Amino acid sequence: MVTTELDDGVRIAQLLASELVGHEGRLDAVTVTDADPDVEPTTDGAVAYRIRADGDRLATVFVHPDRARVDVERRVDAALDAAREAELRVRPTAGEPPRTVVFVENGADVKRALRVVESLV
Repeated sequence: MVTTELDDGVRIAQLLASELVGHEGRLDAVTVTDADPDVEPTTDGAVAYRIRADGDRLATVFVHPDRARVDVERRVDAALDAAREAELRVRPTAGEPPRTVVFVENGADVKRALRVVESLV
């Protein structure tokens, strides 16, 4: 059997969006907005969509050629802790306002990234 790993940034972001809008419970209030269906990945990351809950922006999802990146804007400390617990690559930023950057590097990381979004609502 051949094992292939999903490592296309656009596909990873699409999978994450699908998981976000398809969940209930804590993620019931979460929506995906401002989606760019024609987004092209860039080395620096291109905006694919925003994640909101009850109208408040929680994060922005960017696509790179080989991964997606979630820039968390709310509850950045909770996101940092959740990402570390989920064993995702993560780093805080010291800018203003502070953010937490979570890297979703393959399809398997998507389920773990949901835990990060759950920590925001």
